[in-house]
Amino acid sequence: MDGAGNGPGAVLRLPPSMTETALQPAAAPGARGLTREEARVASRALNRRRLVALALVLPLLAFVAFAFFAPVATMLHRSVHNSTVVELIPDTLEILQGWSGEGTPSDAVLTSMAVDLKRLANERTSGKLAEELNRGLPGTSSVVKATARKMRRVADEELAADGAALLLAAHKKWADPALWSTMREVGRSYSERNFLTALDLERSPSGGIQQRESARIYIQLYLKTLKIALIITVLTLVLGYPLAYVIAGLPAKAAGIMLIFVLLPFWTSLLVRTTSWIALLQTNGVVNSFLMGIGITGEPLEMMYTEFATIVAMTHILLPFMVLPLYSVMKGIDRSYMRAALSLGSGPIAAFIRVYFPMTLPGLSAGALLVFIISVGYYITPALVGGTDGQMISNIIAFHMQQSNNWELAAALGTLLLFVIIVLYWLYDRLVGAKNIKLG
Repeated sequence: MDGAGNGPGAVLRLPPSMTETALQPAAAPGARGLTREEARVASRALNRRRLVALALVLPLLAFVAFAFFAPVATMLHRSVHNSTVVELIPDTLEILQGWSGEGTPSDAVLTSMAVDLKRLANERTSGKLAEELNRGLPGTSSVVKATARKMRRVADEELAADGAALLLAAHKKWADPALWSTMREVGRSYSERNFLTALDLERSPSGGIQQRESARIYIQLYLKTLKIALIITVLTLVLGYPLAYVIAGLPAKAAGIMLIFVLLPFWTSLLVRTTSWIALLQTNGVVNSFLMGIGITGEPLEMMYTEFATIVAMTHILLPFMVLPLYSVMKGIDRSYMRAALSLGSGPIAAFIRVYFPMTLPGLSAGALLVFIISVGYYITPALVGGTDGQMISNIIAFHMQQSNNWELAAALGTLLLFVIIVLYWLYDRLVGAKNIKLG
């Protein structure tokens, strides 16, 4: 020890090493580093817990992959891939690649086509080619089928020697460059033509993109679908917000009874709920009979198979999806906030707008998003009560899958609908914020 002096005021100085040791906190009992063996044991135990957790979640992941991701991936692939024409007439398509796109193709192309048509007629697959070409150029189906029947009766030697002349003699349409341009276009295994059709576009003979010359209906249907979904969302909000507010302010027993009535539609088949609106809205239905009985109208109103019927029926069906999120949020709001605002001099309307309404935005956002997304993809209700006027894009997708068998176009329409939903959700997240969504 080193002292500054021997008197009473002497200061005791410790060596630096002793000072550092004295200032360090005492080690807690058992606080020591793990040995390598203990670290390996702990690591194995942690890996086992992770494997157990993965094993528990794996069935759910497999189900989601099988029921959601696989169909979506298949839809995306099918919207750009179609190898039917390539498999049917590969030789003709290979020779056709050298065609300039103007005038009638060479005799080699025409002869190859005549030979392929005879082969397809013998294999009874000419209808597939006719169907694919007719989608690209309406009216081509009868040309292909009639020519295939004629080529079937011609000898192979005659076809090889004079197939071009026989093909042109079978139908004058084979001299049209538009037919061969269509054949070359549909003959690509991977193509964007389905997306162009879904956007009411097409490729011109020169290769550029232009508006379709035939019927342009898909963009109108998309806009009509979004309009109907928006109207339904607003109506469910106008009807559901007051209802949720009243239920949230009731005692627990009365609120439970009211919620049973809200949930009652879920216990009834969707088909039954939809067909009940047919009984209500048809020409001799309950609504028309009531209106005529009280003298409001002298003749039945045309309400069935209209856009009005679609909106009314879907609003009734989707109303619980708006009420439940709103109720779950309103139930947790303390009503004393409103009383405090009123006691401080605010009016009822101003207090509601500035105090209560902002606190219900999470439930309102969740309900609006649920109703809008569900209504965009609805199919059964518009098909049963909407008719032609109340059809939505989902009905056209179903038509192409079930009746026209144009699965590629249906996949493109479905992909664009998915893209629209993603874009709308992204805009919602940017403007409102997805973190504000609250289901309970």
